[in-house]
Order: sequence, then structure tokens, then C-alpha cells
Amino acid sequence: MRAAQIQTLTGPADIAVAEVPEPTPGPDDVLIEVHCVGVSFPDLLLSKGEYQLKPELPFSPGVDVSGTVISGPGFSPGQRVAGVSAYGGAAEQAVVPAMFTFALPELVTFEEGAALPMNYLTAEFALHERGDLTSSETVLVHGAAGGLGTATIQVAKGMGARVIGVVSTEEKAEVARAAGADEVVLLDGFKDRVKELTGGHGVDVVADIVGGAAFTDSLRILGTQGRLLVLGFASGAGIPEVKVNRLLLNNVDVRGVGWGAYAMARPGYMQEQWARLVPMMASGVVKPPIGARYDLADFGRALTDMEERRTLGKSVVTINH
Repeated sequence: MRAAQIQTLTGPADIAVAEVPEPTPGPDDVLIEVHCVGVSFPDLLLSKGEYQLKPELPFSPGVDVSGTVISGPGFSPGQRVAGVSAYGGAAEQAVVPAMFTFALPELVTFEEGAALPMNYLTAEFALHERGDLTSSETVLVHGAAGGLGTATIQVAKGMGARVIGVVSTEEKAEVARAAGADEVVLLDGFKDRVKELTGGHGVDVVADIVGGAAFTDSLRILGTQGRLLVLGFASGAGIPEVKVNRLLLNNVDVRGVGWGAYAMARPGYMQEQWARLVPMMASGVVKPPIGARYDLADFGRALTDMEERRTLGKSVVTINH
């Protein structure tokens, strides 16, 4: 079968398509004919050897997949599914543990299915488990036009919250609005604008996907007992540091969000998360915005486009039509 392969840890430009043996599932695995694979930030880090996981070379990237079941416990052959694993999805067939495989509702396309698992489960974990978000609260989302940003907007809206998106350009503002943000502000000067929008009270939760220079102003716009959720450092501008006196003076928290390590260690947890997302899919509030579309041979280019921040929404690679 065909698969995209990382053969050297020299970055996305050197990812190539190769003929590889079909995978062999274990007793607790689902074998999936892959229709689409999502393009994810861990894939980029894996291609450079910068991820916490270090698979033996060569290996296939691909964290999020959608497709139809060939075989596996708890699923029927031909059933439409989405799944998430550490790597290996960018191939004509993929093996995903059954506990990380989810029935795909009929109204969700394969492209949307490949955009759902990692980003939306991360967002759900961030807001529900770590953020303690309630329906009366306001959430600010940094990087609001990207894959995780749009997912976080939609899950927050699904939980009943008001959402303010922060983006770097007007083009990205349109994407965040289309994803469901109630208000969108530009990164430059966002602190003062958010204070205006909240009548001086600030926000209850900040979902910070970007890190970098905006971090301190994100702390400043938290209201009393506000929570700043650290989801990543997509800006590439270094890892921010916290002066803890700010936390004390304003009664605010900084909380880490490490979904993968938490969820993968707890059998059944991801299925509980998925069950909370399904009604949001049915209502239409969760509908992943698909950005660029690529063929398998262009997997490396898809990662480069993401690295250079050219992508809006979630990029998807189509493998089997």
C-alpha cells in the first residue's frame, strides 16, 4: 500500500510516498481503510525529531484519520469512523486502538472527520476538564483561525459560552467569525479592545495556543478567578514565563493542558469526550472548517504551509476517494 514516510528527520520537505506492507492489527485494534488524514502540528515536530515521541525510522506521520472499518472489535466492517493515534495515519490503511476510534455520525463528512479527533478532543479537555468552563462565562481564544483555534471556538460555543477570538489579520478574522466567534479582535492592541468588550471585567478563560509576547497581556485581561489555559506555543517566539505575584494579586490561575498524556492513560476517557461532542455535531455548532486540501504526495507541502502559518482552519489530505 502507499504511505507517506518520514525517512530522515530533516523536516517536512523530505517526506516521500513509498510502498509499504499493509499493517497488522492487534486484538484491540481497528484496521481502517483511510479516506482522509488531518494535518497536525505533531506531524511537523515528528518530521524534525522534535516531538516527545521518537519512532524508529522510517515511519508514517498522520495523527487524525477518517475512513471505513475493515475489521476490529466493537465496529462493523464498512462502518464510518474517525480515529486518533500518535502517528501512522498517512497511509491507505491504518491501525488505531479501538478505544481511540469513534463512530462518525452520518451528517459528518470524511474530511470533517479527519479534522475532528485531536483538535476537538483537546479543546473539549481544555475547556471542560482543565478550564471548568460554565455557560455564563466568556472565553478568549488566541490563534482563533487555526485548526485548534476554530475547534476551541466551536466547543466553547457548544458549552454555551461567549467567545472572543484573537487573530493577526483581517482574513483570519473572517475565518474565526465563520467558526462561530461572537467577537474577533486583532492581536495588535487586543488587551484594550477586550477590556472594552467585557466592560472592564476581563474574560473568565483564555485558551492560549500561541504563547509568545501576548502571554503577559493575556494574564492582564483575566477577570477575578480567571484561568489561562496553556495549549501550545505556535508562535515559535519562545516559552513565556509567569511572574507568580500576578496570580496572587488577581486571584487567577495558569493551567497546563496536556490532553494526550491524560487521555491515553485513561481507557474510555476519549469515548466519554466524543459522547459530549456528538450532540454539538448534531446541532451544527461543531462543524470543522476545512482549509487547504492536499493529495498524499503533498503531505510534506501541507506541513510546510502550516509551519509558515499560511493555513486557515484544518488542512486535510485525501487518500482513498
